Amino acid sequence: MSDLIDGYLNMELLRFTTAGSVDDGKSTLIGRLLYDSKAIFEDQMEAIERASERAGAEEVNLALLTDGLRAEREQGITIDVAYRYFATPKRKFIIADTPGHVQYTRNMVTGASTANVAVILVDARHGVLEQTIRHSYIASLLQIPHLIVTVNKMDLVGYDEEVFEDIKAQFRKLAGKLEIKDVRFVPISAKYGDNVVDRSKNMPWYEGPTLLYLLETIHIGSDWNHTIMRFPVQYVIRPQSDRYHDFRGYAGRIASGVFKPGDKVQVLPSGLSTRVKTIEMMEQQLDKAFAPMSVLITLEDDLDISRGDMIVGENKSPQSGDEVEIMLCWLSETPLRLGGKYYLKHTTNDLRCLVTDVEYKIDINTLDKMYDDKSLGLNEIAKVRLKTTKPLFYDSYRTNRITGSLILIDEATNNTVGAGMIV
Repeated sequence: MSDLIDGYLNMELLRFTTAGSVDDGKSTLIGRLLYDSKAIFEDQMEAIERASERAGAEEVNLALLTDGLRAEREQGITIDVAYRYFATPKRKFIIADTPGHVQYTRNMVTGASTANVAVILVDARHGVLEQTIRHSYIASLLQIPHLIVTVNKMDLVGYDEEVFEDIKAQFRKLAGKLEIKDVRFVPISAKYGDNVVDRSKNMPWYEGPTLLYLLETIHIGSDWNHTIMRFPVQYVIRPQSDRYHDFRGYAGRIASGVFKPGDKVQVLPSGLSTRVKTIEMMEQQLDKAFAPMSVLITLEDDLDISRGDMIVGENKSPQSGDEVEIMLCWLSETPLRLGGKYYLKHTTNDLRCLVTDVEYKIDINTLDKMYDDKSLGLNEIAKVRLKTTKPLFYDSYRTNRITGSLILIDEATNNTVGAGMIV
């Protein structure tokens, strides 16, 4: 059992998303990554070879590995978010292949919301376009820590170094406006595999790492906030059996920080203080636990705690209040109702809220703020003010992506209609 826990603690999983304009080659790039890193089974390869033949393609279309929906294959575009898992000896990966079309912005937000890295594709022939700006803004809004700008289709511009340097300069200006700190650039040809997994012989002027090497080595250990202790209680464990007659434990996933037995903690919303007694995982006690581990915590005092409460460090409490400002991406075809009531889900807490104001809407192709437009429709993003039925305990999204995010749910249909980042 200890080996299993050690494996969990040592296992490094990187989630990355791809984004770019239509036909920039996102699905082809992922297909190339999987193919060249030998992460494709024989039957998968045979299936895409047959599909390529039926489509009349002269060579195997690696994009078909992720474009799984029939509608996607017929149109030659990505519509849904396609998740793929693969591993190399150095790291495990989950890929979210997201659509490039503006009408699928919500799909990109969904796929990118948990990513450590965003791989932004730019067509070497076209440079930075409006859709590049839109995807970079969403990556910035979602606080994705690392961006890798892959300048694709270098084969179509003669592998010209000057083209690559010009696009780098264009993107650096954009990154400065969006406060994106960690940006890397790689010139590639997804179709032929240049600088994807193996170094390109066609671009000897590029001395940097390949895309896969970057993904394998980019440091993500500090992407989680390990300084502020946040543990939303998901489930209260009360076996009430002869063996565990008086046992009371609290199960959940650590949102941030490091918890150790003996730590002084506070329970919200009651505000009562106590100490961590034990931390357990798979029936084995740990000497510490940290985000994003799922654990069972017991406390020294018998307090009234239920699902939705939060155990936090005694000296660094979250913000609290019944009014919050959020950047909201609208996910529903039914527009936002100003003054409308919605269910709100924040970590493990469920409550209701009222939309009191739309402060401004973002034109995500130009990044302009529109103060006069109070409507919010599908795929649009706005700064919105909410009033909740009871106090919310939260951090800003910039500080903590878990306790700083929430979703809105339509009361009538139970559909998720909005994804919000607390300002």
